[in-house]
Amino acid sequence: MTQHTAVPDPPPAAAADGPAIQLRSATKTFAGGGGAPFTALRDVDLSVAPGEFVSVVGPTGCGKSTTLALISGLEPASGGTVEVAGAPVRAIPPGVGYMFQTDAVLPWRTVLDNVALGLRYTGTRRTEARERARDWIGRVGLGGFEKYYPHQLSGGMRKRVSLAQTLITGPSIILMDEPFGALDVQTRELMQDELLRLWAGTGAAVVFVTHDLTEAIALADRVLVMTAAPATVKASIPVQLPRPRRVEEIRLEAAFLDIYRRVWDALREEVEISRQRGARRVA
Repeated sequence: MTQHTAVPDPPPAAAADGPAIQLRSATKTFAGGGGAPFTALRDVDLSVAPGEFVSVVGPTGCGKSTTLALISGLEPASGGTVEVAGAPVRAIPPGVGYMFQTDAVLPWRTVLDNVALGLRYTGTRRTEARERARDWIGRVGLGGFEKYYPHQLSGGMRKRVSLAQTLITGPSIILMDEPFGALDVQTRELMQDELLRLWAGTGAAVVFVTHDLTEAIALADRVLVMTAAPATVKASIPVQLPRPRRVEEIRLEAAFLDIYRRVWDALREEVEISRQRGARRVA
Protein backbone atom coordinates (compact mmCIF):
# COMPACT_ATOMS: atom_id res chain seq x y z
CA MET A 1 0.00 0.00 0.00
CA THR A 2 1.22 3.46 -0.80
CA GLN A 3 2.45 5.36 2.25
CA HIS A 4 1.25 8.95 2.47
CA THR A 5 3.15 11.50 4.51
CA ALA A 6 1.61 14.74 3.28
CA VAL A 7 1.11 17.07 6.21
CA PRO A 8 -0.47 20.44 5.33
CA ASP A 9 1.26 23.58 6.51
CA PRO A 10 -1.00 25.79 8.64
CA PRO A 11 -2.36 28.79 6.75
CA PRO A 12 -0.85 32.20 7.54
CA ALA A 13 -3.80 33.23 9.73
CA ALA A 14 -3.29 30.19 11.91
CA ALA A 15 0.37 31.04 12.41
CA ALA A 16 -0.48 34.64 13.34
CA ASP A 17 -3.47 34.10 15.61
CA GLY A 18 -3.02 30.54 16.80
CA PRO A 19 -5.15 27.76 15.30
CA ALA A 20 -8.80 27.34 16.21
CA ILE A 21 -8.33 23.57 15.80
CA GLN A 22 -5.08 21.59 16.03
CA LEU A 23 -4.65 17.83 15.67
CA ARG A 24 -1.17 16.34 16.01
CA SER A 25 -0.69 12.65 15.19
CA ALA A 26 -4.31 12.09 16.25
CA THR A 27 -5.26 8.41 16.21
CA LYS A 28 -8.56 6.72 17.01
CA THR A 29 -8.96 2.97 17.50
CA PHE A 30 -12.29 1.29 18.25
CA ALA A 31 -12.91 -2.14 19.70
CA GLY A 32 -14.06 -4.30 16.78
CA GLY A 33 -16.21 -7.35 16.45
CA GLY A 34 -14.78 -10.38 18.22
CA GLY A 35 -12.37 -8.16 20.09
CA ALA A 36 -10.30 -7.21 17.01
CA PRO A 37 -9.54 -3.47 17.18
CA PHE A 38 -10.31 -1.18 14.24
CA THR A 39 -8.20 1.93 13.66
CA ALA A 40 -10.30 4.61 11.97
CA LEU A 41 -7.71 7.43 12.08
CA ARG A 42 -3.94 7.21 12.27
CA ASP A 43 -1.49 10.09 12.78
CA VAL A 44 -3.82 12.82 11.53
CA ASP A 45 -2.24 16.28 11.46
CA LEU A 46 -4.71 19.10 10.94
CA SER A 47 -4.65 22.82 11.62
CA VAL A 48 -7.63 25.11 11.02
CA ALA A 49 -7.31 28.87 11.45
CA PRO A 50 -10.00 31.12 12.95
CA GLY A 51 -12.38 32.11 10.16
CA GLU A 52 -11.14 29.38 7.81
CA PHE A 53 -13.56 27.05 6.00
CA VAL A 54 -12.08 23.57 5.49
CA SER A 55 -13.88 20.79 3.63
CA VAL A 56 -12.94 17.16 4.23
CA VAL A 57 -13.44 14.48 1.58
CA GLY A 58 -12.44 10.83 1.44
CA PRO A 59 -13.72 7.33 0.68
CA THR A 60 -16.82 6.07 2.41
CA GLY A 61 -16.04 4.85 5.93
CA CYS A 62 -12.56 6.36 6.04
CA GLY A 63 -13.03 8.24 9.31
CA LYS A 64 -14.16 11.71 8.26
CA SER A 65 -16.96 11.78 10.83
CA THR A 66 -14.60 10.36 13.45
CA THR A 67 -12.39 13.41 12.92
CA LEU A 68 -15.34 15.64 13.83
CA ALA A 69 -16.09 13.47 16.84
CA LEU A 70 -12.55 14.01 18.18
CA ILE A 71 -12.73 17.78 17.66
CA SER A 72 -16.14 17.99 19.34
CA GLY A 73 -15.09 15.90 22.33
CA LEU A 74 -17.76 13.28 21.61
CA GLU A 75 -14.96 10.72 21.26
CA PRO A 76 -11.53 10.77 22.96
CA ALA A 77 -8.42 10.29 20.85
CA SER A 78 -6.58 6.99 21.35
CA GLY A 79 -3.27 8.71 20.65
CA GLY A 80 -1.81 12.06 19.69
CA THR A 81 -3.33 15.39 20.70
CA VAL A 82 -6.50 17.31 19.84
CA GLU A 83 -6.75 20.98 20.79
CA VAL A 84 -9.44 23.62 20.37
CA ALA A 85 -8.40 27.24 20.90
CA GLY A 86 -5.09 26.00 22.30
CA ALA A 87 -6.64 23.81 25.00
CA PRO A 88 -6.65 19.98 24.99
CA VAL A 89 -10.07 18.52 24.22
CA ARG A 90 -11.21 16.40 27.18
CA ALA A 91 -14.95 17.13 26.92
CA ILE A 92 -17.21 19.12 24.61
CA PRO A 93 -15.37 22.45 24.21
CA PRO A 94 -17.25 25.72 24.63
CA GLY A 95 -18.08 27.60 21.46
CA VAL A 96 -18.55 24.54 19.22
CA GLY A 97 -21.64 24.17 17.02
CA TYR A 98 -22.34 20.78 15.40
CA MET A 99 -24.72 20.19 12.48
CA PHE A 100 -25.35 16.51 11.82
CA GLN A 101 -26.45 14.68 8.69
CA THR A 102 -29.80 13.88 10.32
CA ASP A 103 -31.99 16.68 11.61
CA ALA A 104 -31.41 17.40 15.29
CA VAL A 105 -34.91 18.81 15.75
CA LEU A 106 -37.35 17.65 18.41
CA PRO A 107 -40.64 16.61 16.77
CA TRP A 108 -42.77 17.72 19.73
CA ARG A 109 -41.40 21.29 19.71
CA THR A 110 -42.26 24.12 17.37
CA VAL A 111 -39.73 25.76 15.05
CA LEU A 112 -39.41 28.63 17.52
CA ASP A 113 -38.72 26.38 20.50
CA ASN A 114 -36.33 24.15 18.53
CA VAL A 115 -34.22 27.12 17.48
CA ALA A 116 -34.26 28.59 21.00
CA LEU A 117 -33.24 25.29 22.59
CA GLY A 118 -29.47 25.83 22.49
CA LEU A 119 -29.76 29.18 24.24
CA ARG A 120 -32.02 27.70 26.89
CA TYR A 121 -29.43 24.99 27.61
CA THR A 122 -26.83 27.71 28.22
CA GLY A 123 -29.08 29.43 30.75
CA THR A 124 -30.57 32.20 28.61
CA ARG A 125 -33.94 33.39 29.88
CA ARG A 126 -36.90 32.01 27.93
CA THR A 127 -38.08 35.42 26.74
CA GLU A 128 -34.66 36.43 25.44
CA ALA A 129 -34.05 33.01 23.88
CA ARG A 130 -37.32 33.14 21.97
CA GLU A 131 -36.68 36.70 20.83
CA ARG A 132 -33.27 35.77 19.44
CA ALA A 133 -34.75 32.62 17.92
CA ARG A 134 -37.30 34.70 16.01
CA ASP A 135 -34.44 36.78 14.60
CA TRP A 136 -32.58 33.69 13.43
CA ILE A 137 -35.71 32.12 11.99
CA GLY A 138 -36.03 35.24 9.85
CA ARG A 139 -32.37 35.09 8.86
CA VAL A 140 -32.72 31.56 7.50
CA GLY A 141 -35.85 32.46 5.56
CA LEU A 142 -38.48 30.83 7.76
CA GLY A 143 -40.30 33.91 9.01
CA GLY A 144 -43.95 33.03 9.54
CA PHE A 145 -43.21 29.38 10.38
CA GLU A 146 -42.41 29.90 14.06
CA LYS A 147 -45.42 27.90 15.29
CA TYR A 148 -45.02 25.01 12.85
CA TYR A 149 -43.83 21.55 13.92
CA PRO A 150 -41.07 19.62 12.09
CA HIS A 151 -43.51 17.19 10.46
CA GLN A 152 -45.20 20.16 8.79
CA LEU A 153 -41.96 21.27 7.07
CA SER A 154 -40.14 20.13 3.95
CA GLY A 155 -36.68 18.60 4.18
CA GLY A 156 -35.07 21.87 3.13
CA MET A 157 -37.04 23.82 5.71
CA ARG A 158 -35.95 21.42 8.47
CA LYS A 159 -32.35 21.95 7.40
CA ARG A 160 -32.88 25.69 7.79
CA VAL A 161 -34.11 25.05 11.32
CA SER A 162 -30.99 22.98 12.02
CA LEU A 163 -28.78 25.73 10.59
CA ALA A 164 -30.42 28.32 12.82
CA GLN A 165 -30.02 25.97 15.82
CA THR A 166 -26.31 25.66 15.07
CA LEU A 167 -25.58 29.35 14.52
CA ILE A 168 -27.78 31.02 17.14
CA THR A 169 -25.25 30.48 19.94
CA GLY A 170 -22.53 32.29 17.96
CA PRO A 171 -20.08 29.37 17.80
CA SER A 172 -16.42 30.06 17.10
CA ILE A 173 -16.10 26.57 15.58
CA ILE A 174 -18.74 24.99 13.34
CA LEU A 175 -18.60 21.25 12.62
CA MET A 176 -20.82 19.98 9.80
CA ASP A 177 -21.21 16.29 8.94
CA GLU A 178 -22.77 16.00 5.47
CA PRO A 179 -25.57 18.35 6.55
CA PHE A 180 -27.10 18.70 3.07
CA GLY A 181 -26.49 15.18 1.78
CA ALA A 182 -30.14 14.09 1.83
CA LEU A 183 -31.45 17.13 -0.08
CA ASP A 184 -32.25 17.34 -3.78
CA VAL A 185 -29.72 19.19 -5.95
CA GLN A 186 -31.65 22.46 -6.18
CA THR A 187 -32.40 22.66 -2.46
CA ARG A 188 -28.82 21.71 -1.64
CA GLU A 189 -27.43 24.60 -3.70
CA LEU A 190 -29.81 27.02 -1.98
CA MET A 191 -28.65 25.77 1.44
CA GLN A 192 -24.99 26.04 0.42
CA ASP A 193 -25.49 29.68 -0.58
CA GLU A 194 -27.41 30.27 2.64
CA LEU A 195 -24.60 28.80 4.71
CA LEU A 196 -21.98 30.99 3.02
CA ARG A 197 -24.13 34.08 3.53
CA LEU A 198 -24.69 33.43 7.24
CA TRP A 199 -21.09 32.35 7.92
CA ALA A 200 -19.48 35.34 6.17
CA GLY A 201 -17.98 37.80 8.64
CA THR A 202 -18.55 35.63 11.73
CA GLY A 203 -14.90 34.66 12.11
CA ALA A 204 -15.95 31.08 12.85
CA ALA A 205 -13.74 28.19 11.75
CA VAL A 206 -15.68 25.54 9.81
CA VAL A 207 -14.87 21.87 9.24
CA PHE A 208 -17.32 20.49 6.67
CA VAL A 209 -17.44 16.76 5.86
CA THR A 210 -18.95 15.82 2.51
CA HIS A 211 -18.84 13.21 -0.26
CA ASP A 212 -19.74 15.84 -2.87
CA LEU A 213 -16.57 17.29 -4.43
CA THR A 214 -18.46 20.18 -6.01
CA GLU A 215 -19.88 21.13 -2.62
CA ALA A 216 -16.50 20.73 -0.93
CA ILE A 217 -14.76 23.10 -3.37
CA ALA A 218 -17.56 25.65 -3.73
CA LEU A 219 -17.73 26.27 0.03
CA ALA A 220 -14.16 25.96 1.24
CA ASP A 221 -10.89 27.84 1.53
CA ARG A 222 -9.13 24.47 1.58
CA VAL A 223 -10.05 20.86 0.76
CA LEU A 224 -8.46 18.04 2.76
CA VAL A 225 -8.34 14.64 1.04
CA MET A 226 -8.25 11.69 3.45
CA THR A 227 -6.81 8.27 2.67
CA ALA A 228 -8.71 5.01 2.90
CA ALA A 229 -8.96 3.78 6.50
CA PRO A 230 -7.03 4.05 8.68
CA ALA A 231 -7.34 7.61 7.49
CA THR A 232 -4.70 10.27 7.48
CA VAL A 233 -4.39 13.49 5.52
CA LYS A 234 -3.20 12.74 1.99
CA ALA A 235 -3.48 16.20 0.44
CA SER A 236 -4.39 19.76 1.37
CA ILE A 237 -5.59 21.67 -1.69
CA PRO A 238 -6.18 25.44 -1.47
CA VAL A 239 -9.32 26.89 -3.07
CA GLN A 240 -8.24 30.31 -4.28
CA LEU A 241 -11.59 31.45 -5.61
CA PRO A 242 -12.95 34.90 -4.76
CA ARG A 243 -15.62 35.46 -2.14
CA PRO A 244 -18.51 36.09 -1.90
CA ARG A 245 -19.48 33.06 -3.96
CA ARG A 246 -22.65 31.75 -5.54
CA VAL A 247 -22.40 27.99 -5.83
CA GLU A 248 -24.40 27.64 -9.06
CA GLU A 249 -22.15 30.18 -10.79
CA ILE A 250 -18.69 29.38 -9.43
CA ARG A 251 -18.83 25.67 -10.31
CA LEU A 252 -18.85 26.57 -14.02
CA GLU A 253 -15.61 28.56 -13.90
CA ALA A 254 -12.39 27.19 -15.40
CA ALA A 255 -10.48 27.73 -12.13
CA PHE A 256 -13.10 25.65 -10.29
CA LEU A 257 -12.70 22.79 -12.75
CA ASP A 258 -8.91 22.85 -12.33
CA ILE A 259 -9.31 22.50 -8.54
CA TYR A 260 -11.86 19.71 -9.05
CA ARG A 261 -9.34 17.75 -11.13
CA ARG A 262 -6.66 18.16 -8.45
CA VAL A 263 -9.01 16.96 -5.70
CA TRP A 264 -10.23 13.99 -7.74
CA ASP A 265 -6.69 13.03 -8.76
CA ALA A 266 -5.76 12.84 -5.05
CA LEU A 267 -8.95 11.00 -4.11
CA ARG A 268 -9.22 8.47 -6.97
CA GLU A 269 -6.62 6.02 -5.64
CA GLU A 270 -8.16 6.03 -2.15
CA VAL A 271 -11.64 5.30 -3.51
CA GLU A 272 -10.23 2.34 -5.45
CA ILE A 273 -8.42 1.00 -2.37
CA SER A 274 -11.66 1.25 -0.38
CA ARG A 275 -13.62 -0.44 -3.18
CA GLN A 276 -11.17 -3.34 -3.41
CA ARG A 277 -11.30 -3.90 0.35
CA GLY A 278 -15.09 -4.01 0.20
CA ALA A 279 -14.99 -6.52 -2.64
CA ARG A 280 -12.62 -8.78 -0.69
CA ARG A 281 -14.91 -8.69 2.35
CA VAL A 282 -17.92 -9.67 0.22
CA ALA A 283 -15.95 -12.48 -1.46
